[in-house]
Amino acid sequence: MDQIVELLISQFQQQSGLEAIAVVLALAYVWLAAKQIIWCWPCAFVSTTIYTYLFWEVSLPFHTMLNAYYIFMAVYGWWHWNKPETQNVPVISWTLPKHIVSIIVLTILSLGLAYLAKSILDSEHLYLDAFITVFSVFTTVLVAHKVRENWLYWAVINASGAYLYVAKDLYLTTLLTTLYLGFSVYGYINWGKNTQSEPLTT
Repeated sequence: MDQIVELLISQFQQQSGLEAIAVVLALAYVWLAAKQIIWCWPCAFVSTTIYTYLFWEVSLPFHTMLNAYYIFMAVYGWWHWNKPETQNVPVISWTLPKHIVSIIVLTILSLGLAYLAKSILDSEHLYLDAFITVFSVFTTVLVAHKVRENWLYWAVINASGAYLYVAKDLYLTTLLTTLYLGFSVYGYINWGKNTQSEPLTT
């Protein structure tokens, strides 16, 4: 336990100013998103822009591409939530069959991505990394469209991420991801206050 605390302190001391800003804004994003406040998207935009640069600097191409996607989704989320016809739109809840189909398709995509990447990448956690990436891309779309179950997806994604970061001795990132896990629970409860079922025709 003492070693973990020392590693956390050491990693915190090594954080750049940019990374510290990115972490604060990332936390602000999930907090504001859980409260359905549109300013979550500017926070996401700046945070993911910083992370795109940081991941590029440390040669993590897949993380760089994922965060570049997050930049696009931050713009899309701001636009979608700001449209007159979507302002004050209640949260919707997808049917169970729709979630099951989505999970099956995403799992197949994750396995396929990891299988194809095996020939060029060497990582013992490649399949978990692919799973997190594919499901994160999909779940960000659910947030933009105010689908309540996005928080359940994030809970699984964040729990998986915490395991991955511990395996990589990234304890500070694990701490951040654990906080995200708590926000996932809060967001799911808070979004449930004005949820309506999705129309059967969609």
